[in-house]
Amino acid sequence: MIILKKRSFSGGVHPHEYKEYTDTKPTEKAGIPSKIILPLSQSLGAPAKPLVKVGDKVTVGQKIAEPQGFVSVPLHSSITGKVIEISNRLHPNGHMALSIVIEREGNDQEFLMDEVKNWESLPKDKILESIKEAGIVGFGGATFPTHVKLNPPKEKPIDTVILNGAECEPYLTSDHRLMLERPHDIIQGLKIIMKVTGAAKGYIGIENNKKDAAEALDKAAKGQKDIQIVVVKVKYPQGGEKQLIKSILNRRVPPPPGLPMDIGVVVQNVATAAAVYDAVRFRKPFIERVITITGKGVKTPKNLLARIGTPLEELVKECGGLSGKTEKIIMGGPMMGLPQVDIDVPVIKGTSGVLILRKDDIEKAEEHPCIRCGRCVQVCPMNLIPSKLARLSEVGEFETAEKMYAMACIECGSCSFICPAKIWLVQKIKYAKAEINARKKAS
Repeated sequence: MIILKKRSFSGGVHPHEYKEYTDTKPTEKAGIPSKIILPLSQSLGAPAKPLVKVGDKVTVGQKIAEPQGFVSVPLHSSITGKVIEISNRLHPNGHMALSIVIEREGNDQEFLMDEVKNWESLPKDKILESIKEAGIVGFGGATFPTHVKLNPPKEKPIDTVILNGAECEPYLTSDHRLMLERPHDIIQGLKIIMKVTGAAKGYIGIENNKKDAAEALDKAAKGQKDIQIVVVKVKYPQGGEKQLIKSILNRRVPPPPGLPMDIGVVVQNVATAAAVYDAVRFRKPFIERVITITGKGVKTPKNLLARIGTPLEELVKECGGLSGKTEKIIMGGPMMGLPQVDIDVPVIKGTSGVLILRKDDIEKAEEHPCIRCGRCVQVCPMNLIPSKLARLSEVGEFETAEKMYAMACIECGSCSFICPAKIWLVQKIKYAKAEINARKKAS
């Protein structure tokens, strides 16, 4: 059943969507790269520890690094080849990170699926182990280890699972295509997640600009009375988990350190659900994902199923190369993505898209003094005062910023988008958050 929700979260903005570049383009399988670069830090948590050394031969799907600690995931090779380097390489987050470099050798192949008999009757612990061994993290960008998120403390029972199919970030369409092309697998993944968490109800939230995806999933969920497809308003950042919970369930997540599990909810991305299905049914590790390569700066924008570790340069070549003078390359979308300084950086588990912009796509405006208009306050989906937090960051008043819930900022960029003075509000708040975290670690 498709349900249309008229209510929404407070705040938010309406940037131009730019989905038309790729929303009607079916996913294509990218070529197997000649080289992959696999940073050991691919999740929110401890980096993995190498299980291989330089000179070792590896096969596609082989585990090459093991998790370190509870919040960590293993890493698998996405090609068959030879380990040629283990060294610090540039990570898409801008820092140097220990990485395993593998050069393709011989005739590579697809990962051979191995269907698990009676997979639907597997107990909770076996399912969680399969998800952990597959190295699955959240596909939405936060990259929190999925096996940890699906195993909350016993004193925090889960009654509802929400799959995030909003894909509110401009330009990106990888989730949209996945919902159209693999609706059955997403529904099966949702059922697995509901079983593991003990949730009695499952929802899939989709923005109103993707009605074809809602219809495809509704057809795939036919007969599943505990699953509903919910169409929500088109508004950024509708895909934030706290915002989606408010829109669908009208529940509010407590301020930090409050989490969705505190109100009985688990939120996962639709692509994460499909990966969970692949891991539980076919023992498939997280070695590839759908990525949107888009923007005026690339000749033929596409949605590509690409191997983890593929250098961005190879994906750009798959799309016909650069078009005109490239001004900026962003991993992700324009609101929350990370600008890149090198096109040789690799696709990682959290890569949902690559946005390539030309000079005429970018508005370069000089920052002016705050005029106290309050627009940033009006659009903040977390009900913060971004202008005040940014000012506190500038003068180093980090303790005061923390008291004003700086850590609740989801870094969506709505405040910077709407600011008439063109102040880099979200960047200053991110700096304050980093300082707060650093001081806590040092104390």
